[in-house]
Amino acid sequence: MRFLLFASCLYMMACGSPYKNLQTTVGDVTCLQKFRPVFSAVLYNTTVNIVGRHLSGLLLIKKMPDSSLRMVFSSEMGIKFFDFEFARSGEFTVHSIIRQMNKKAVINTLRKDFELVLMQDLDSGSANILTDKRLSYFWFSKGKEFHYYITDTACKELVRIDKISRRKVKVQAIMQHYVKGVPDTIGITHRNFNFTIGLKRLER
Repeated sequence: MRFLLFASCLYMMACGSPYKNLQTTVGDVTCLQKFRPVFSAVLYNTTVNIVGRHLSGLLLIKKMPDSSLRMVFSSEMGIKFFDFEFARSGEFTVHSIIRQMNKKAVINTLRKDFELVLMQDLDSGSANILTDKRLSYFWFSKGKEFHYYITDTACKELVRIDKISRRKVKVQAIMQHYVKGVPDTIGITHRNFNFTIGLKRLER
């Protein structure tokens, strides 16, 4: 039964664009660990564009003594847009958020976007791997969605991260120019509506 479930998932993903020409392969999923951001206290210049609305400011990502991560997004004038906590256990807490963003759909979207960048899937330790002879596609099942971590075949470069639902790309993310485990540039783009997040590191 477990094999049939796996085969069914693989068939659905392989037959849907843009993955219909991929072939199954073998590889070491632990190679992805080097792309998992290692945040201590990092400040990013941040822009958020969502359905015609624009926000800009500073995003502080800080690892706390209990190993949780706090993400605080504030304007240049010090107005706090949101304060999120990602616990090591996977629990998510909203400490504060402005009224305009305090909607369940917005909060869930932001949570899932940042979880994608934090690469929490790697804790499961298991992935299925596809290839097109040029790139490797490490994919994890996430409920009704699939997360694809796409690298070169040598797993030396993280090309992008795709979130797939119903055989369509919903979200794409990039993380580039790592310095001591921290990406200098992070970008998140939604494909089904106008929502982008851009982060550029300010200090090293």
